[in-house]
Amino acid sequence: MTETLDIKIKKTTDSRLSQTDFNDLPFGHVFSDHMFVADYADGEWKDFQIVPYGEIALSPAISALHYGQSFFEGLKAYKHDDGKVSIFRPDKNAVRFNKSAERLCMPQLPEEIFLQSLAALVDIDRDWIPAKPNYSLYLRPFMFATAPYLGVAPSKTYKYMVLACPTGLYFSKVLRVKIETHYTRSAEGGMGYAKSSGNYGGAMLPARKATEEGFDQLIWTDARDHKYIEEMGAANAIFVLDGKVITPSTQDTILDGVTRDTVLTLAREWGYTVEERKVAVAEILEGAKNGKLTDAFGAGTAATIAPVGSISHNGEEYFLSDPKEREFSQKVLKTLDAIRYGNAPDTHGWNYMV
Repeated sequence: MTETLDIKIKKTTDSRLSQTDFNDLPFGHVFSDHMFVADYADGEWKDFQIVPYGEIALSPAISALHYGQSFFEGLKAYKHDDGKVSIFRPDKNAVRFNKSAERLCMPQLPEEIFLQSLAALVDIDRDWIPAKPNYSLYLRPFMFATAPYLGVAPSKTYKYMVLACPTGLYFSKVLRVKIETHYTRSAEGGMGYAKSSGNYGGAMLPARKATEEGFDQLIWTDARDHKYIEEMGAANAIFVLDGKVITPSTQDTILDGVTRDTVLTLAREWGYTVEERKVAVAEILEGAKNGKLTDAFGAGTAATIAPVGSISHNGEEYFLSDPKEREFSQKVLKTLDAIRYGNAPDTHGWNYMV
């Protein structure tokens, strides 16, 4: 039997719930009343707490600030029509969390600590989960090094935390994307498959340049030749080309997305041919030209299913069909919503009930 964590709970005396406008929830700006905190020292995880959301005191010498030993995860909790609450596929996030930890020379977090920390925080802040379509409680588990030491070496102490943000849609429009041909998100042998904080910091300049040009997202390509598609800025890239569901295979440059895995699982069940392989920029552009590219979208926890309206490459823009008329991604989105909000049978056991 799994041992239940001894979590010390200190509830807030000044809830912000009644002052929060649940019709205005920009992603990542509004936080629930509490947060989960745990520490790693002497080879073990200890001091499990739920405390009021707020600032934490840290040494300016911690190695997370100087050497980037920091990473995170992202997943969501949903409120069902009957009032029940579930977290979507947290076991998959737990596995990926530890892959990131391994890559950054950080300690493993037992899956049960991961799952129980999420459940405990969601339970105490369940009133923060919006009870309406397209809304959820975004959960941000993360770990960072805390040793106050300036030598280039892995820390011996770490902090694990979970924050919660009520949120609506991450993208509220059809995306205009640009295929990046200069900057690189990750190279072979790097840590693109980990949710390292540094991966995202390095992507900010090219993303800003793309935004200044009028684009909503970048499609990253391989570091060597920029001939193969890897992933979008905030999601995995998935295409329907000549009737087949095609996506770049996960490797050390590409994040193994939970939503990506969910989409591919459903596609196979529905009888689609699914190809996880190298996806050439040239074949996607040719498909856009000849009409064989019938669907393109980003798949991610925050983005969910984000339709791509046009793809630009070297100054030329290729426009795709109206997302509302796309059979595959529309079916995926409706099915995902039905499962996550408890309106369809959860035959895979994807909903972790709280």
